[in-house]
Amino acid sequence: MTKSNTRLYAVLCAALLATSAHAEKADRDKPVNLEADTVTLDDIKKISVYQGNVVLSQGTLMLRADRVQVTQNADGLDKVSAIGRPVAFRQKTDSGDEFIEGFADRIEYDGVTSQLELIGQARLRRGSDELHGAQISYNANTGFYKVVGQPNAQTPSGRVRAVIRPKPHTPGQPATKP
Repeated sequence: MTKSNTRLYAVLCAALLATSAHAEKADRDKPVNLEADTVTLDDIKKISVYQGNVVLSQGTLMLRADRVQVTQNADGLDKVSAIGRPVAFRQKTDSGDEFIEGFADRIEYDGVTSQLELIGQARLRRGSDELHGAQISYNANTGFYKVVGQPNAQTPSGRVRAVIRPKPHTPGQPATKP
């Protein structure tokens, strides 16, 4: 497989995360930097696997994982799967200096449906707000989130947890009333 195909796979992987989290749009035009201990490319099956301390960056996007697999279909990006302890990503959002950060044992992305799944000890943090659960699903097309706890959880650690912090108000302006 050629260097241009390797770069294409890296760009597609970065594009996945850039579109999935209302991320900074300017990142899409930045170069992709990818580091891994090994890379395996299968041009016939359109699968590339990056293993060992995988670091992918593009603009403000940073993804760290133990293993990242990218699959293409006839239209381009099909699926991305990242595994780690944990997989972590961080990216600046379009809304100023706020960042979105995600952590999970596994992150799956379906490029056809724009569905992002954080699976296993999933955490998502945007600014000072946080979501915790066994699995967090996010659809970039609809902006819909779903957080699932452990089935039949008997302890607080197995249940869904959300922390929504009050937003600071400007001094001199009255706080909004409920």
